[in-house]
This record gives sequence, structure tokens and C-alpha cells, in this order.
Amino acid sequence: MSVLQGLLARVHRRMPARARALPLVSALELARRAGWLEPPAALDGHTFLLTVEDLGLDVPFRCEQGRFRSAGSNAGDPELTLRARVPDYLRLLAGQCDTDTLFFQRKLVISGDTALGLEVKYWLDAAPRPPWLEPLASRLAAGLGVAAPETGHR
Repeated sequence: MSVLQGLLARVHRRMPARARALPLVSALELARRAGWLEPPAALDGHTFLLTVEDLGLDVPFRCEQGRFRSAGSNAGDPELTLRARVPDYLRLLAGQCDTDTLFFQRKLVISGDTALGLEVKYWLDAAPRPPWLEPLASRLAAGLGVAAPETGHR
């Protein structure tokens, strides 16, 4: 774990759930408003937990009325948890690999409501990626000191 990763993990553990979710929720909302990531109706009203294993980050969030929101401590247990490492999330984000590939390589763990998990899987795989997303994913990987996602699309 790099110095930056260690610092992120320590700060993250001390933050309330809503504050931990703010960067991810803000990014999801921006993508939704730009028309890149429209959540299907099946996600509405559900609570999710995104776990970044190598950083020790847990990010709870909800989908409400087609929008992404932070999930507070009173949101209860997540109905679906996605667990992976930074490089694998970045490959998924950049569209360089799909959820099935990561799942069967045991690099993405999906637990909880199976039907909801399938909805999320289909949605993530079908989401269009703007051309600038792949270079951004590579820069994020470099900034976090992890192996950069491969270039080129699947």
C-alpha cells in the first residue's frame, strides 16, 4: 500500500458514512446528469455498498427516484455489495473489461440480492463510456500508485 493509499484509508475510517460516500455519489450524479449513466428503475429504492479492498474503503449509497444519494448510518444493511481492488474498478470504469470477466476471475465479488446484482451487472456492462474516461482511469491509477489499466477497449 502506498503512502497515499494508507492516508486515504486512515482518513476514510474516521469519516461518517455520508461523507465517505460523497465523492462516489457526486461522480455518479454527474455522470447521470450528463446522460452517461442512467440507472434502471430496478435500482430505485435500494442501498448498495461499494468496497475497495486494497484501500480499505467502504462506500454506502442509495438510488432514489433515479438519482444517487449518500446512504447514512440509518440506511440499514446494503442489499447489494460490490467488492474489488482499485485496478479492477478502473478497468471496469474505462470499459476495458466487463463484470463477467472480473467476476469469473474472482476479482469482483458481488453479494446480496441476486436479482439486483444481475440488474447492476447488465447496467454497468451496457453503460456508454465517453472517450476521455480511459485516460482518466489511467491517471487515477498512476496517482494512487497502482498498475494502470491496459489501454484499448475490449
